[in-house]
Amino acid sequence: MTHMDDIDKRILNRIQSDFPITESPFSDIGAELGISEDEVLSRVQTLKENGIIRRIGGIFSPEKLGYVSTLCAGSVPTQKIELFTQIVNAYPGVTHNYLRANTYNVWFTFIAPSREAIEESLSEISERTGIDILNLPATNVYKIRAHFNL
Repeated sequence: MTHMDDIDKRILNRIQSDFPITESPFSDIGAELGISEDEVLSRVQTLKENGIIRRIGGIFSPEKLGYVSTLCAGSVPTQKIELFTQIVNAYPGVTHNYLRANTYNVWFTFIAPSREAIEESLSEISERTGIDILNLPATNVYKIRAHFNL
């Protein structure tokens, strides 16, 4: 684990929720924290390189945008994991892809304009990889806002 100082923690607290949607968000964050835009960017880059930050990006509610989503899982032999994930991740509807210690060891989420579009894409993936995919659409959606105060 990399040592984080108070400024790193303040940056992490600030960027977790309500990220500024402005022309220069890192400049805005720097102004709020009393540091330069370059320092914010440098620290965020270091936190990313050290695995503290995995991803910075928006999360949208597919339903509010007129899309549907599903959770998918595949039982992928170890020697096919890299190929399988490369093929899966090439689809623009894939938002997350995780390796798990389970019989179904590769899990990913998929969004698309319709259930039919998802089923068509999953069928293509299965044909290209030889892996059957579980399609587990949500019956109820619960959004939990997670914010970790450092």
